[in-house]
Amino acid sequence: MGVSSSDSFDSQLLEGWQRALPLVERPFLEIGNKIGLAEEDVIARLSRLQASGVVARVGGVVRPNTLGASTLAAISVPDLDVDSKAAILCAEPGINHVYLRENDWNLWFVVTGPDRAYVNAAIAKVESQTGNRVLELRLERPYHIDLGFPLSSEQVVRHDLVDMATADVSRRSLREGDRQLVQELITGLPLVATPFREVAERLGRAEGDVIARTGELCEAGVLPRIGVIVRHRALGWRSNAMVVWDVDPADIDRAGAALAKCPSINLCYRRTRYKSEWPYNLYCMIHAKSRDAALRALVEASTAAGLDDVPRQILFSLRCFKQTGALVAASKEAA
Repeated sequence: MGVSSSDSFDSQLLEGWQRALPLVERPFLEIGNKIGLAEEDVIARLSRLQASGVVARVGGVVRPNTLGASTLAAISVPDLDVDSKAAILCAEPGINHVYLRENDWNLWFVVTGPDRAYVNAAIAKVESQTGNRVLELRLERPYHIDLGFPLSSEQVVRHDLVDMATADVSRRSLREGDRQLVQELITGLPLVATPFREVAERLGRAEGDVIARTGELCEAGVLPRIGVIVRHRALGWRSNAMVVWDVDPADIDRAGAALAKCPSINLCYRRTRYKSEWPYNLYCMIHAKSRDAALRALVEASTAAGLDDVPRQILFSLRCFKQTGALVAASKEAA
């Protein structure tokens, strides 16, 4: 059983705790105290929501290219080969998102790994196993990264975050053991009374140290949020479009900053372009509950950012094959 809009406790867990999970020894007890549920009921509800596919995990989201490396990529696949090629992508540990989109470049995926060499090797492996050339679109600058999905509203929730275009997460501020800790957090906390204690035991660290360092990583922007990570399609957000523009490099930072301020935009990046076959360098995501709503949001955002006359493409998502947390620690490191 999934979530019912009439179940106020499920709604409060899903809408109220997508970020700012209490960083204490018993976070689910604190959540329960705030919404009027016993600790064991909070854990039971989250476990049910996770089993039903509404909740992906309770854990963190890592800012791209801080602890590890990542890139957006795509291959062009005939319709009859989509399932078999998607299966190859899904089997690669560092590939954490795989989507079918409306475009000749139709299979899109995100490659993550501990470092650039790992990502490069994964891309080479994909090309070898699929027989397809990979279009790699590296992140150059983030303008806005935030996802919050309400149950009833027609608009994605936005939050005041650090300006992603100017924030500087220095690798000098990272410590030994951060990579393994973050991997545990983005893979998902165990749904038990003392989740940080279990993480600490796996890592051979003290519980208090794990909680304190998690807070510091959140404050530093390495973990933009930690909380209930929902599967937005299960909540009705099924009309999702990646929109790409071919923007003059002299104007892209202005346009990106303007897009990032639009209420309907929750992801906005500058990426590398390939003028001969993929000239687009400004990307955003619009999540909506209907195609018409997504297109209306695009019209408003495009006008607000002064992009109405700029060449663009709209790539609606057709299928999601894989959606998991990023890989920042190789398996032997995470052990």
